[in-house]
Amino acid sequence: QVQLAESGGGLVQAGGSLRLSCAASGRTFGSYAMGWFRQVPGKEREFVGGITWSAYTYYADSVKGRFTISRDNAKNTVFLQMNSLKPEDTAVYYCAAARTAVAGSRQYEYDYWGQGTQVTVSS
Repeated sequence: QVQLAESGGGLVQAGGSLRLSCAASGRTFGSYAMGWFRQVPGKEREFVGGITWSAYTYYADSVKGRFTISRDNAKNTVFLQMNSLKPEDTAVYYCAAARTAVAGSRQYEYDYWGQGTQVTVSS
């Protein structure tokens, strides 16, 4: 069983930056693909980006060029660096882990989820 805990959310002005962290339990973290998703009330959870076990990253078009995902396997942590934030980035952000080395953009590909952290971008 893997437990995930996000941190780093908060309130930021448009154009600002935030760095989210996701700490994972479990000794096999390094072999898991990780993903970030976000959700606005009343809307479906949407894919933000992911990182494979080998640190290959991929992103949704809406965040490409502004967000960067990285991982530190020694610390069992994955990061989401968010720059040039926009009001439409406001959401609860979730990290997720897949019991595979590579995972895509669909929620069903991920086996474990964190509780989420709120990100609010003011205009």
